[in-house]
Amino acid sequence: MRVAVVSESFLPTVSGVTTSVCKVLDELRREGHDALVIAPFGAPEEYAGFPVHTVPALSYRQFPVGLPNPRVLGLLADFEPDVLHAASPFLLGAQGIAAARRLGVPSVAVFQTDVAGYAHRNHLGQATRLAWRFVKWVHDGADLTLVPSTASMTDLRRIGVHNLDRWTRGVDLDGYHPNNRRDPEVAALRARLAPAGEVVIGYVGRIAPEKQVERFRALRGLPGISIALVGDGPSTPLVARALAGMPVTWLDRLAGAELAAAYASFDLFLHAGTEETFGQTLQEAHAAGLPVVAPRSGGPIDLIEHGSDGYLFTPDDDRDLRRHVAALVADAGLRHRMGEAGRRAVLGRSWQNVCATLFDYYQQVIDESLARRAETLVPVAQRR
Repeated sequence: MRVAVVSESFLPTVSGVTTSVCKVLDELRREGHDALVIAPFGAPEEYAGFPVHTVPALSYRQFPVGLPNPRVLGLLADFEPDVLHAASPFLLGAQGIAAARRLGVPSVAVFQTDVAGYAHRNHLGQATRLAWRFVKWVHDGADLTLVPSTASMTDLRRIGVHNLDRWTRGVDLDGYHPNNRRDPEVAALRARLAPAGEVVIGYVGRIAPEKQVERFRALRGLPGISIALVGDGPSTPLVARALAGMPVTWLDRLAGAELAAAYASFDLFLHAGTEETFGQTLQEAHAAGLPVVAPRSGGPIDLIEHGSDGYLFTPDDDRDLRRHVAALVADAGLRHRMGEAGRRAVLGRSWQNVCATLFDYYQQVIDESLARRAETLVPVAQRR
């Protein structure tokens, strides 16, 4: 199979979109498929042995945003893909889908970023409606749109997008593991985060407006806690002011073994943002054996079984957030039971498993495209 991947985000930018695309490319290489990547300027020249072609980009809130470019059509025509994978399509992805359609190549669009939700959060009024119209226009061009959650499915159906199916995300079950707590590096980090044996409340992700990390201020005055924040982003000064005087340790951006050690040093995981289309870090926390507290909104609804492996608090209700966190802080046994349940919940979500499902979707749209072509070749008399 020859797969052209057009991604709105790629290395060196670290994001959920980048992580998913890299994992898909890793599995394509492992399965012996061929691939081509088109991404915003600044990406490496190759990944997993596949060529990466870049197009001009502009910077938006520290993220490069790929711009439509005449090269895209030529790159796809030369590569002759069997299918196009549009990762979180926006401007560049929309062009990729249109170019694939012009070339007769079926496309799979992966919905990952709630652009319209950002417009709504910023009270942009008419811009919210325009954003949803743009989302519909982009995804109507694809043969199949894959959504990560029931909430996303509902949103896209509401605006009239058809040809939808569910595709979840994988998680590194070996890298994020409860056994990591035994590592000396983790013990050293815990000694730094909780010198008096505090309960460590962790967060991993961008420090950006949509993540609403400033809402951790609801925990002010809760005894026996330590807060560890992994990540960086444009909201860092705002969050620092909101949490001033609280027991917060800033761990900046981490990856690989250092990130796994950070998860292992936490006692519970808290996510406050209400705009997650999925919530990859919640899965990683569960894989590490942690209970998770997140809003009853978007992706977390599918990832957390309330009262079993974590808690879902009422969105925008700081008292409810604090109540659920306080319950876990006060009960080590409850944290342990919920952490074990979270680990069990993700055991079937290895990247190998979820990519196998994705590749089945690829084959589905390829087969449907071939069937349509065959239908057009049947003489009219035979159709009768």
